[in-house]
Amino acid sequence: MNAMTAFSGRNTKEMLRDPLNLAFGLGFPVILLLLLTAIQRNIPVDLFQLEQLTPGIAIFGLSFIALFSATLISKDRTTSFLMRLFASPMRSSDYILGYTMPLLPMALVQVLFCYVVAGLLGMRLTLNVLLATLVSLPAAAFFIGIGLLCGSALTDKQVGGICGALLTNLSAWLSGTWFDLDLVGGVFKKIAYALPFAHAVDAGRAALNGDYASIMPHLWWVIGYAVAMLIAAVLVFRAKMQRDNL
Repeated sequence: MNAMTAFSGRNTKEMLRDPLNLAFGLGFPVILLLLLTAIQRNIPVDLFQLEQLTPGIAIFGLSFIALFSATLISKDRTTSFLMRLFASPMRSSDYILGYTMPLLPMALVQVLFCYVVAGLLGMRLTLNVLLATLVSLPAAAFFIGIGLLCGSALTDKQVGGICGALLTNLSAWLSGTWFDLDLVGGVFKKIAYALPFAHAVDAGRAALNGDYASIMPHLWWVIGYAVAMLIAAVLVFRAKMQRDNL
């Protein structure tokens, strides 16, 4: 436990040494929020209501956490930093938790910052904002899990394409952030709700609007995907450890 805590502290320092990526993670969702709010003020229909838009933007912003976590672990692998740590008694699950623990607070701050900016733009801020922020925690764990899985299996150059372009596009189009999935319907909607992105957004909207009964049916999907991704990350990381120790 002490070794994992020390490793987690080291990863926190590594994140703080990269203020550009931290600023991008905080700033890009806010820029989208400002842009779409400006568009809403100049169109006659309620296309981008803050109460509907903000939970989606908050979840979409978490996709950049995946890229951040993937880059962090893949760089450690390519610089042989992890090779030296493999001599320690830490288990593969300790390494994954050591990367995950400092990233979760970062994700929550990013989500809360998004809601605060929405409040400055006119959205009514209630205690449900705190609930919506907490509801985003499984989604944050899911995105971190994807990042750690990809970072364990791929190089730091390869993760840019998977956790950058591919994941952000999947999160954008299959989450229902920009348009109502019912407008498309059919196979597209079924695929969207077979994945966790739309469920994460719907859980956040339910929390923000005080529809408490609707939170868990969506959140269980996200929790299941988050657990699966973190377990997969541990297994892939363990396989890498065993191969590198040969």
